[in-house]
Amino acid sequence: MKILVTGFDPFGGETINPAWEAVKQLPETLNGATIKKIQIPTVFHDSADVVFKEIDTFSPDVVLCIGQAGGRVGVTPERVAINVDDARIPDNNGKQPIDVCIQPDGEPAYFSTLPIKAMVNNMKKEGVPSSVSNSAGTFVCNHIMYQVLYYLSKHYPESQGGFIHVPFIPTQVVDKPTEPSMSLDDIVKGLTSSLKTIVDYHGKNDDKLVGGQTH
Repeated sequence: MKILVTGFDPFGGETINPAWEAVKQLPETLNGATIKKIQIPTVFHDSADVVFKEIDTFSPDVVLCIGQAGGRVGVTPERVAINVDDARIPDNNGKQPIDVCIQPDGEPAYFSTLPIKAMVNNMKKEGVPSSVSNSAGTFVCNHIMYQVLYYLSKHYPESQGGFIHVPFIPTQVVDKPTEPSMSLDDIVKGLTSSLKTIVDYHGKNDDKLVGGQTH
């Protein structure tokens, strides 16, 4: 089994991105699975071009993308990606698409094909705050999740894909006293747990657990 894991470079004025810092610390192999880790640019479409090329050359069974979500308190697997770019801030190339369709021939939305409920449950068992997220936003994180699921559905329908958001790490909130953070060690612990769950649940259905939100 082969798993491709991606992490974004810093964006939005930050000098570090906990997504990539955590991805770098993930193991090369886990429970018999080979894990390949790459950094991708926080840039609309350019990020997808990098991942598409890697999918074609590496032929992964699973593609797991990781991104930063400042303000969140836990590690949050995303349920769904929507077919729209609506950027509040410019990406790292200065692009700021507003109300732009990502793929004209794509579905309005694609759902994660990873066992997100089991991933959350197992992270909590290991003491890592976690919950299912029902919105990946409309910036490059949603963009890459959508693009990956679109590309897999078109070319590699047997492969799985999904996205996890991680919080700020403590060094990022020194000047943001009201923002929550999580240690890099705990983020790595959560992502490693998620990868174990993905391997264990390969070819199986996700757990039926409460993961909805009222708002």
